[in-house]
Amino acid sequence: MIEIAAFLVAAHFVADYPLQGDFLAKAKFDGPLRAWHLFGHSAIHGGAVLLVTGSLLLCLLETVAHMAIDEAKVRGWTSFAQDQTLHMACKATWLALIAAGAA
Repeated sequence: MIEIAAFLVAAHFVADYPLQGDFLAKAKFDGPLRAWHLFGHSAIHGGAVLLVTGSLLLCLLETVAHMAIDEAKVRGWTSFAQDQTLHMACKATWLALIAAGAA
């Protein structure tokens, strides 16, 4: 379980920094395809969770949760620190679901 946790955290940082890049970071905030770019970024995160866990359910949950969390940040409802804390809380939730045999 510790290895899965480590891979989930590492995958988050890879997906949120180098795989997001300046283009997606800015495109999530404005433009005619803002929602599409937000979805694309979130789907990258979902794919990372799928690669680590092998669970399509967790992939879908991560994609939806990531979109909601990032949308809150885009709207100014959360800070960067709150955003990152919420993302890590999702990883803890995925681990709990795996441990419970639910995913």
